[in-house]
Amino acid sequence: MSQRPASAAHKRTRRDHASETAEDYVEAIAEIVEAEGTCRVRDLSDRFGVSHVTVTRIVARLVRDGYAATEPYKPIELTSKGRRLARDSRRRHEIVLQFLLAIGLDEHTAALDAEGIEHHVSPRTLARFEVLTELLRNA
Repeated sequence: MSQRPASAAHKRTRRDHASETAEDYVEAIAEIVEAEGTCRVRDLSDRFGVSHVTVTRIVARLVRDGYAATEPYKPIELTSKGRRLARDSRRRHEIVLQFLLAIGLDEHTAALDAEGIEHHVSPRTLARFEVLTELLRNA
């Protein structure tokens, strides 16, 4: 029995899932550095509720992919590539969150939903969210 090729939508979803963890982690590192001055494995472990081993593996991938730099027992720093990804992720999150609030969701639900939607929304859809948010706010 032959397999059918994956649809474009399915491929996009798989690609989005693959980048989701990196986006969440660089965003968290940027926020922790902004608030505390430095970010360590323990900070991310506490934030995501995962073991230090899990965080260490993810940070190693971020370093491998050029998003972060660190050494054993040293703080985690974002590279310029990591800072760009964090900025873009934070922007997408904020656009989705504001759209969900504008359509009447409560803050708790909007925050939870935005966390998942932000990773799967196309730039075109994101632009429409921005336009609709403004229209709804000015209505």
